[in-house]
Amino acid sequence: MLLLLPPSETKRDGGTHGPFEPSQLSFPTLAEPRAEVVAAVTSLAEDPDAMMRALKLGPRQAGEVERNRTLRESPTMAAIDRYTGVLFDALDAPTLGEEARRYAASHLAVHSALFGLVGALDRIPAYRLSHDSRLPGLRLKSLWRERIAEVLSDHAGLVVDLRSEGYADLGPAPARRDSVYLRVVSADAQGRRRALNHFNKRAKGLFVRALLGDQPVLHDRDDLIQWARAAGFTLDAGAALDGARPDELELVA
Repeated sequence: MLLLLPPSETKRDGGTHGPFEPSQLSFPTLAEPRAEVVAAVTSLAEDPDAMMRALKLGPRQAGEVERNRTLRESPTMAAIDRYTGVLFDALDAPTLGEEARRYAASHLAVHSALFGLVGALDRIPAYRLSHDSRLPGLRLKSLWRERIAEVLSDHAGLVVDLRSEGYADLGPAPARRDSVYLRVVSADAQGRRRALNHFNKRAKGLFVRALLGDQPVLHDRDDLIQWARAAGFTLDAGAALDGARPDELELVA
């Protein structure tokens, strides 16, 4: 099983390890586009005003430019420890036990606009780049989409896509029985469901933390639904909300 998480705009500073080593990152077939994006980001960061315009940063976010300028030399930490925000706060990766973190290393990836897919324990620096960021002469969607889609298609096993739609579009998961897209919804007293926005992130974080804690062996969507039910989650094909994807499952928060 491969769990796919979106990144977060917010990240912890610092790190306990030295500068990142591109050759040590998971998914080595993405090495070439990674190098292109890193080069473009660090080059643009030499012009702070241009970078702030490109990333749509305000004056209080000027420190993000320095993060990007120095990302090749900055200290690193595991990807699931680097990201903060609602989803990652609920996941609370720094408090996971050793077995759960080993399971994450084999079963969880974060989709970064800068590095593409990275493994949960891959050591990365702090940076600022989003799926819709615009870099001069470089279109992230054109660079990443087919390459990441190929990596995911080659994965032999269940793919559980918890990414936001923006990141899912930056590298689609395969359309097959053992690939599912998870959407978080709420249900009212009459059982009617609606998609959640901000609060869906917390539900995803709790769901993934439970998976990492239980470490189940899951082969397809039916296995995932059965595990979720036993773990206290409501996960099913749901009410097929407008715009729902054929591979979609609804997690009721």
